[in-house]
Amino acid sequence: MAYSLYEHILGGLLGQACGDAFAMSALLHPKDTWRHYGGWLSDFQPGPEGHPAHEGLPAARVTDDTEQAFALAARIIREGGVTVEGAAAALLSWYESVDGDNAPFVGPSTRKACQALKRGEDPRETGRTGDTNGGAMRICPVGLIHPGDPAAAVRDTALACCPSHFTDVAVSAAAAVAAAVAAALQPGISLQQVIAAGRQAAVDGRTLGSPWFGASIPRRIDLALDLVRGADVTDSEDLIRRIEDLYDLVGSTLAASEAVPSAFGILRLAEGDPLLCARYAAALSGDADTVAAMACAIAGSWRGADAFPDDRVAALRRGNPDLDFEGVARGLTELAERQPGALRG
Repeated sequence: MAYSLYEHILGGLLGQACGDAFAMSALLHPKDTWRHYGGWLSDFQPGPEGHPAHEGLPAARVTDDTEQAFALAARIIREGGVTVEGAAAALLSWYESVDGDNAPFVGPSTRKACQALKRGEDPRETGRTGDTNGGAMRICPVGLIHPGDPAAAVRDTALACCPSHFTDVAVSAAAAVAAAVAAALQPGISLQQVIAAGRQAAVDGRTLGSPWFGASIPRRIDLALDLVRGADVTDSEDLIRRIEDLYDLVGSTLAASEAVPSAFGILRLAEGDPLLCARYAAALSGDADTVAAMACAIAGSWRGADAFPDDRVAALRRGNPDLDFEGVARGLTELAERQPGALRG
């Protein structure tokens, strides 16, 4: 089949949503998730009772990760590119639509920034202490408009992160995801090259945000890759041991320096299969929906929309009737094809 940029951009959006919704039902620790579901998750599940953020969510419903990503995508399409003001408007519009001041699932950096934006503060200043994974979890659309151009994705990542996550560690983390998505859209690229592009972007992104403390994203990506290297994908016990190693040694919390490196570990462990990324991230637990959203967005961009079975996509549509996957993909594709030296097809 001939390469289609649209189909791969659509794959990135489906990956974002599929990973988010699938892993939303994970518990906080791998052993708890494994015990609760009796092994690997095989389908979308509702948010479990007692979950601090997802209790009561219906099966296949996305979380704030994908809601914010689509809000950002809509603003990028409307404005014809990424701007600080547009990113702030997209984030604040989403925040107010979910009553963010009272919503339990809003991350700490996002909440602080949105409250400052509501007070009329400058969006170029409101993100200077934001250091969680919120910038990275919604960054997929920025990568999607720069097919085959990770450097451009990194530059726009800094603009998109500015209103809420403009610390060097948060920009580094988000740049890794955006650049991997951008690289994944290049025809014929290998998964190893996609991961390498993400790692290099983490190095470059660290120079763009305001100085802050936090572990090195590229070095922790290396650690995550080392922990999954040589895994026997036919051995369930070996797989879950590797996933528990990621949880224990890299982490799966709101910290940018944990969730993003773990997403790259999951991506490599799944060999770039977005459905396996979702399954493995759910088993990872913790902030599983965010890890899955990022890993599956990269994998979906790499593999394309055909990687998602019809029944999985149908469930996502039923659970999220307000998400226009094809419409957003068309808008992002049109914008991507206008970029200098852009891929087409």
